[in-house]
Parts: sequence; C-alpha cells; structure tokens
Amino acid sequence: MSDKYNSLIELLNAWMGGAMTTILAAMVGRAMWHGSEARKGHRKFFGVELLWEFPVALGMALVGESIASYLNIGQPASTGLIAALAYLGPRGTEVLFNKWIARKGTS
Repeated sequence: MSDKYNSLIELLNAWMGGAMTTILAAMVGRAMWHGSEARKGHRKFFGVELLWEFPVALGMALVGESIASYLNIGQPASTGLIAALAYLGPRGTEVLFNKWIARKGTS
C-alpha cells in the first residue's frame, strides 16, 4: 500500500470505510467518558455499565453525523465532532444545544 495519508482519519477511512470510522470515533468518545467516570470511582471500569455505552455511542454517531451533514462539515472535522458529542453523551449534548438555542434566541 503506497498511498500517502495526511491524517489518521484518512487512513482509518481507507482501511475501514467512513461508517466504521464514525462508529469508532463514537466508541472512543464514550470510552473516554467511561474511563473518567471509573477514575472518579463512580463506576467500575469493567462493570455492567460498560455494556450501556455501546448503544449510546451508536446513537451519538448517528446524531453527530446528522449534525455534520446539516452544517456541511466534511472529513475529518465531522469525525472529531462525532467523538466530542459521544463524549458529552445525550444529556451533555442536550445542555449544549439548549444553551446554543437560548443564545440564538436573544441575538
């Protein structure tokens, strides 16, 4: 494979495809949040809670991809957006959007 890739995202897209890169980014985002919660002592790292992170990651991947499409954000920025939204999770994303909508309403 003699192709030259400018970023890790380009390499992952070539190896796995865009959909798998999106899902991987969401899983990494949730894993970072889960690790933070485990480090704080709020949950076990290899506890049953870890199973609930997979559907959240998939859902946040869909939400992130939709938002990136709406905002016309291309690769690799959309993958970063997906990872960030997956880290925030549904509640964090809701708070973020409520603040954004409130700010747009007052402008």
